[in-house]
Amino acid sequence: MTDVADLLQETLPFTDITVFQLLAALIILVAGWVITKIIVTLFRKQLEKTKLAELVAELLARFFSMLLYVIVILLAVEAFGFSMNSVIFALSAVIAMVLGFDLQDSVTNLVSGVLIAALRPIDKDEVVEVEGKTGKVTAVGLMATEILSYDNKFITIPNKLVWESAIVNHTRMPTRRVDVAVGISYESDLKKAIPVAMDLMKAHSLVLTDPEPAIVTTELADSSVNLQLRTWTNTGDFWTVKLDLTNGILEAFSREEGIEIPYPQLDVHLEQK
Repeated sequence: MTDVADLLQETLPFTDITVFQLLAALIILVAGWVITKIIVTLFRKQLEKTKLAELVAELLARFFSMLLYVIVILLAVEAFGFSMNSVIFALSAVIAMVLGFDLQDSVTNLVSGVLIAALRPIDKDEVVEVEGKTGKVTAVGLMATEILSYDNKFITIPNKLVWESAIVNHTRMPTRRVDVAVGISYESDLKKAIPVAMDLMKAHSLVLTDPEPAIVTTELADSSVNLQLRTWTNTGDFWTVKLDLTNGILEAFSREEGIEIPYPQLDVHLEQK
């Protein structure tokens, strides 16, 4: 026992830290890591019982987890024989110095993350467009927002950019307008084409009757008269309706005589001298 006690009191090379202090610090780190995992898991379950938005709950859980890990690290440092007050003072000084230099953006990202979670311009599983990137929101972290694109690309955008940019939320509202563009030739019968397109929209089971479907002429182009089918549907049915109407209008116009979907063409007239 005496040999073990003597071994524990031996100091590490080039330091005043004893073997006992090192073991104590390691035990605190391991035990603290396990206990933190358990506490954070229980904390998440309690948050799930509240009416907090999922993003807010996730942000609180991450912040609470980080706070606990900092406490564990401080306790481990104290086990080495350093004064807790001195460690906190030194840490505060480092943070204050860093804030004046390179980590200003990090703090801004953190604050922006809190604002995003609290005010909820976006929420988890919503489809949004931010900074020219479109996809489903998977998480808003302490420093960045995570988006999964339609082609399964994982996109990370700093919270600062998300908060400061214009956000297009495609799924926040319960209904959306579906726009389908189609062009007909100048020789086509416009008075015939409009009823055909209108019947196509009204016949679709997912198209809403209020507001009523509409068709507008958007452009007199070089080779075509451009029309736009406009109808409303539930947000979850948007792509189904858009694809059905896009395919359907092509088939409907192809079946009708007097309606032609043109392709770009250029007439060249040569003058003989």
